[in-house]
Amino acid sequence: MRIVITGGAGFIGSALIRHIIHHTDHSVLNIDKLTYASNPDALLLVSDNDRYQFVQLDICSRSAMDEQLNRFQPDAIMHLAAESHVDRSISQPSAFMQTNIMGTYTLLEAALAYWKKDQSRRFVFHHVSTDEVFGDLQGDGYFTEDSPYQPSSPYSASKASADHLVRAWHRTYGLPILISNCSNNYGPYQHPEKLIPLVITKALSGEAIPVYGDGQQIRDWLYVDDHAKALLEVVAKGAIGDTYTIGGHNEYRNLQLVEKICSILDEKIPSKQTYRQQIQLVNDRPGHDRRYAINANKIKQQLGWQPLESLETGLTKTIQWHIKRFNKQNRFGES
Repeated sequence: MRIVITGGAGFIGSALIRHIIHHTDHSVLNIDKLTYASNPDALLLVSDNDRYQFVQLDICSRSAMDEQLNRFQPDAIMHLAAESHVDRSISQPSAFMQTNIMGTYTLLEAALAYWKKDQSRRFVFHHVSTDEVFGDLQGDGYFTEDSPYQPSSPYSASKASADHLVRAWHRTYGLPILISNCSNNYGPYQHPEKLIPLVITKALSGEAIPVYGDGQQIRDWLYVDDHAKALLEVVAKGAIGDTYTIGGHNEYRNLQLVEKICSILDEKIPSKQTYRQQIQLVNDRPGHDRRYAINANKIKQQLGWQPLESLETGLTKTIQWHIKRFNKQNRFGES
C-alpha cells in the first residue's frame, strides 16, 4: 500500500511509521505540522529509506492537502494528527477545536475529492481516535465499539466531534472509512508532559512526582508498538465503515502505576532513597474521569490482533530508554 499518515512525527504516528518501514513493504508519506509535540528524532531510523517521504504542512490547508494526495496517490490515509494533552485543552481549548475538528473536516473534504476521481481504486480513510470520547466508565464494565459518547474535556469533546464527522462523511458521501479508539499509550519518544514520561523524568531529576487527586483514577495502558501493529491490521483488514476499540488489557490506578515505575527505577538505577518518596498528591484536574477500560474482543476475533507487551515488560523497555536518554543528556555515560 501507499499510505499517507498525518501527525507522523508525533508519538503514535512515529511508532506506526517505524513499524511500517521496518516490517512491511508499504510506502509512507508523513504529513506533519511539526508543533511542540512533534519529535523528528523518533524518525531518524527511517528518514533515509526510499519508501518514506516527509512533508511539513498543516492539515487545515486544503490546497496543500489536495496537492499532496494527488501527487502521492495513496491507497489509505491514516489520520493521527491531533492536539492531545487534556491539561492544555482545559487552559487553551481553541487549538484543539481548530486541529481536531476543522483539521479533520478539511482532511475529509480533501480525501473525498481525491476518492471521487476514481472510486474503483482501493482507498480507505482511517481515523485514529481515543477511548476518552466515551467519558467516565461507570461500574465494572468496559468500553466497546457501541459505547455512548460522553466526553468530559475539551480534548475528548474535540475528538468525539471528529469521530462524528468521519462517520457522517461515510454515511452521507459514501467515503470509505474506519475508526479506531485506543486506550492510553506509552513507550519511548513520548512527550514529557504525558504521565509516564513525566513520572520517569521527575524521578530521575530528583524532583517531586505529581499525582492528581487521590491517584485512584484507573487507566488501561497500551504499549505504543502494540498499538502501531493494531492500526496496520485495521487499515489492511478492517471492514469499511466499522469501528475497532484497541486496549492493552492493563488496568492500573494512577498511583499504582507511579509506584510501579518507582519500583523498577529502584532496581535499574538505585538512589539513596526510594523514588516513591518523591510522590506528591496535587489538586485534581477539572472533570477528571475516574476510569477507562477497553474491551478489545472485536479486533482480536475479527482481525487476529492482541497486545504482546504486559505493563511490566512495556514499562521496563520504556524506563530503560529514558535512563539511556537521561544519562546521555547529563554526560554520565550509558548504563
